[in-house]
Amino acid sequence: MKPVATATRRAAARRTVLGGTALAALVEFVPGAPTSLLTLAGLWLLLGAPIVLWYSVASRVVSTRDGGVLLAVGLTVIGDIVVALAVNTVLPLVGVARPLDRASLTIASALSVLVIAVVTEPPSERMVDSAWWRTARLRSVPGLVAVPVLGTVTLVLSVAGPIRLNNGLGSAVSGAALISVAALLMLSIWRRNRYSAYVVELALFCAAGGLLLLTSLRGWYVIGHDTQTEFWVFQVTEDADRWDMAAFPDPYNACLSITLLPTSLAELTAISGTYVFKVLLPLLFALTPVLVYRSVRNVAPQLVALLSAVYFMAMPTFFTDMTFLARQEVAFLLLGCVMVVVTDTGRPLRVRRVTVTVLAVGIVLSHYSTTYVVVVVLGLALVLDLGWRLVSRLRRRNAPDAPKRGLVTWWMVAAIAAATVVWVGPATQTSGPLQRTVATTARDLTRGEMSSRSSDTAYSLFGDPGLSPAQQLDAFRADSLRQTAEDRAAGVYPPLSVVERYPTPVVPQQDMPLTSAGEELQELGLDVTAANGFLRDAAARMMQVFLFIGVIVTVMWRHREFRPTRDQVTLTIGMISVIGLLTVLPQLSVDYGMLRAFQQGLIVFAPFVAAGSLWVFGWARRGAAPIACTLALALFLDLTGVIPKLFGGYPPQLHLNNAGQDYDLYYVHPEERTAVEWLEGRISKREHANVQSDQVLANSYAFSRLKPLIQSRAVNDFYPALVEKQSYVFLDAMTVRNGEAGIVHRGDDITYRYPRAFLDAVKNKVYSNGGAEIYR
Repeated sequence: MKPVATATRRAAARRTVLGGTALAALVEFVPGAPTSLLTLAGLWLLLGAPIVLWYSVASRVVSTRDGGVLLAVGLTVIGDIVVALAVNTVLPLVGVARPLDRASLTIASALSVLVIAVVTEPPSERMVDSAWWRTARLRSVPGLVAVPVLGTVTLVLSVAGPIRLNNGLGSAVSGAALISVAALLMLSIWRRNRYSAYVVELALFCAAGGLLLLTSLRGWYVIGHDTQTEFWVFQVTEDADRWDMAAFPDPYNACLSITLLPTSLAELTAISGTYVFKVLLPLLFALTPVLVYRSVRNVAPQLVALLSAVYFMAMPTFFTDMTFLARQEVAFLLLGCVMVVVTDTGRPLRVRRVTVTVLAVGIVLSHYSTTYVVVVVLGLALVLDLGWRLVSRLRRRNAPDAPKRGLVTWWMVAAIAAATVVWVGPATQTSGPLQRTVATTARDLTRGEMSSRSSDTAYSLFGDPGLSPAQQLDAFRADSLRQTAEDRAAGVYPPLSVVERYPTPVVPQQDMPLTSAGEELQELGLDVTAANGFLRDAAARMMQVFLFIGVIVTVMWRHREFRPTRDQVTLTIGMISVIGLLTVLPQLSVDYGMLRAFQQGLIVFAPFVAAGSLWVFGWARRGAAPIACTLALALFLDLTGVIPKLFGGYPPQLHLNNAGQDYDLYYVHPEERTAVEWLEGRISKREHANVQSDQVLANSYAFSRLKPLIQSRAVNDFYPALVEKQSYVFLDAMTVRNGEAGIVHRGDDITYRYPRAFLDAVKNKVYSNGGAEIYR
């Protein structure tokens, strides 16, 4: 195409983007505009138009078109956060009390689109891949019919399945969704030599989106261990139309990914905040496996890239915990963008360094724990790279060519660390938890007495099982009695003699009953329950073995399937070192969690896991790839719950059952919300009441999931030793229906039998609706 014609076409495209932006802004100001139009207008203002324009910047940073689009998404997310932060900061200075209302955000978003269009130039760099839409007809592109059709079916099933479960129906549709997800992955692997990167990435996005929605859409309200607090923080911001750290001085509130970003999305799209958390943010996170694929594909064959994405999605943390951690979903999306830039060496080094720094600052604004890990990993990678270069110089003393520098350099690490210090320090004053973690870790090291670590470390090759649930509950009880001893003597709590009459034994997780297929296997002599547990444990250890083998064979032996860049190697060693610290140092394993750290690590070292699996089966020669792919898909089917559902003998998983520990702990029931609303009305309407004295005690999990509704002074545990004489006690569905309650101790979930007879002895029941009870 001639240069003049190309310039004309690009100018026309920009005018179209700006015209669409003006129209979308107009829709936002139309009184009574239909919700569907507001949704389209908001998505265009916040995502569509910025992605199109940021692509011109991304094309100068990465050399592939799909990589450019993915990077543009990351830059757009950062831009949305920064625009909302600027509006929130500047408008109050001129007397605007509610800076984050729809009008202000609409004007700011439209102006930001205009600014991006003015300061950026249309893409001019030549991309290394060709555009399929220019070189072929749709029908001639392999997979461009099969993948979208199967992907659409997957997403439909992944929405319908949770809805059926929420209505008390069976899990057949959710099971079919998982089979459809596996079929998408299998199709992509089988046709990998014919499918283009675009088609494979569409398949991965649909598979990841379907897998995440199966969990995030459970329940009619937000669900999960962290999501309720995240949602409450978001509500504080949205209700005030202003983000204010003073409203909730906590690290959660410093995560702009769960305050400013969802507030902008909810205001401009007219989508309720609940479904911003349950749908929009998980779908953004669904791009992370695509980013893993793209980052690996930059340096490795199609098979290694696909296996890397499959292993990333097969981790139970991906489709369970991550849907409960919206702030980390955004941070991992940006970290995936970082790795795409790191592995794409087709653009100038300085531009890539600046972009990685910008993306890392976006992580700083999104999630504190991910930030701390990134800073440490980058610092270790820098030291390793300096050592690598020094050794290379010594070996090549007589060689004319000096070793090339890596991407990570001192000023990047310094800038990112400085941004972290400023943000958690003077900007938000939320460094307290980090200081406590460091102090506790230092105390443990100096005294030589290690406290108990999280049970997640048991999955490590070098970890230990730690304390049993019963031992942890005993430790929690001892801590509770010690904390309340003084007030108990003053009569605030019931006498210890009364509390000790009511034991609280640990309740082990219940397994699903064996199916007919499971019973047949049992009759053949296979212990199905033991086999399920063994497979889960073996899967975790197998991935670690593959990782170590992959690093060795690719770095030392130059494995033919995958030649990593030096940056990948140094970042991987840095990430493995951090995971090792989390395993060895108890307080770190409690405050961050090894499984989440490993999930974060897979964004960096997934290709080494894939390469290790291929090397292990290298003895099969041509059969190595089929065996490695079959193993990866089998692990995926087992870890996502398909195989345990077929045979039984394993604890129920939330995305497939209306039972199990996660369901009991995290699922919000209508009866619980009704009871909280009744209690709030009773407290607020009492004449001459001192609300601060009307303390509400609840199961720690019920407190978390109902926090958006509880406005009174609430304490997140009603363990018998912590029940005050004058407090309200709220019993959730888990306690009312199952007679059980849960605590969190040292990062672990512990379920115990709750002695309701204790409450009958020391309090009076004032409310009951069959799913919740309240004592006074």
